[in-house]
Parts: sequence; C-alpha cells; structure tokens
Amino acid sequence: MIDLPPGWFTMGENPGDKFATDIERPAHEVSIPPGLAFSVAPVTFGEFRAFRPGYLPEESPDLPAVHVTWVDAADYCAALSLETGRPYRLPSESEWEFACRAGSLSAFSFGDELTPVMANFLYAESGRKVGQGSRTGAGAFPPNAFGLHDMHGNVFEWVADSWHPNYRGAPAEGSAWNGGGDLRVIRGGAWDNLPRHLRSSHRDCLPRHVRRENIGFRLAVSLAVPE
Repeated sequence: MIDLPPGWFTMGENPGDKFATDIERPAHEVSIPPGLAFSVAPVTFGEFRAFRPGYLPEESPDLPAVHVTWVDAADYCAALSLETGRPYRLPSESEWEFACRAGSLSAFSFGDELTPVMANFLYAESGRKVGQGSRTGAGAFPPNAFGLHDMHGNVFEWVADSWHPNYRGAPAEGSAWNGGGDLRVIRGGAWDNLPRHLRSSHRDCLPRHVRRENIGFRLAVSLAVPE
C-alpha cells in the first residue's frame, strides 16, 4: 500500500479532449482527505487465492486476478479487513481518478500521448497492434508520480460506485456515489484496448456479477490521521 497525499483535483473531462463524452461531464472539483492509501498494483491471483483457494489454478500467481466480479472483489476486501483489522475496501471512483492522475492535468498521468512502453494496451488509435496482447505483472511498466503501477491499462478495475451516466450531483468530497441498480463503475482500461480507453477520465460500467478476462481490482484503505 502507498499513502496518497490529500488535495483537490478536477475530475472528469480534460479541456480539448476529443475523446471525452457526456459521461465525463461536467468536470468538477473534488476534495480527497488525508489518510488514504492505495495498493501499488491490482490484486494478483496469488493474493486472491488466499481468500479463495484454488481459484483458476492455471493462472500465474503474479498476474492480476481477473474473472472476478464486483461482488467477489467486495467480499475479498471484507475478508481481508476481518483478518487484518484494517478497513480495506474498493476505492471510490473519485479516489481512483485522483490516484490515476497523480497531480497531472493531461489525458494520461504521463502526458497527452501514451506509448506502448508506458502502459499495457493492444491497439494504437490507428488500429495497428502495438501491445503484447496479454496481462502483465506489476512492475512491467513504470509507475505514475504517486508510485502506482497499471493505473492505465493491463486490467480495468472495479470501483465502489454505482453507475451514473454523468457527473451532475456527484459527491465533492471523494466518497463513493451509490444509488441502487446493478451496474458498477470500471476504470483504467485494459490490455486489449485502445489508448482512448486508458485516459484518466475514461469511465465505463458493467453489471456487478459479470466476469471478464480484462477486469480486476485494487485495494484502498482510509486510516485515522493523528491530530
């Protein structure tokens, strides 16, 4: 886990981003309080099997755990919390974007262009294959300014929030935005995507019981800050 600095950031559409759509609007200011930590990388199969022994044994323990539903991910967080006494959970969508941007104001935390040496994705915007076409272990690509790996690409990541088709009425203090319904937000893009799907502001959703080969999750925890 890495402690993240508190602060304000602008969530949503970047000015002039030709790939932005209404689901990334309106851009809005969000406050992230102190005490937030994120896992350096998505949860691996090795880590997930401590909770569910024997799960997909053919998969390398060093690769991000996939074919995991939102419910599986939430249950893993609950089990880990019970075991350790620390309040592990899925990050909120706003926490996730704050962590992904890592202080950047560009389309990606590395700038407005993304190359195959920066993140794991399959296709250039032209449609030409440029990636290896499979998941990679943590450390295969450089971390962002907060020290987090694979915030862009490798696997989409479940976050805590229910799906909302835009940001009208979104929380301004970093909490998860819930409201019923079966759809849950996924962020970050994956190994089989175009760069546009790896942008810091890109968002999508799936039913919470869906399993996909390109969706995993990472952990967040909020700890009390000494006064």
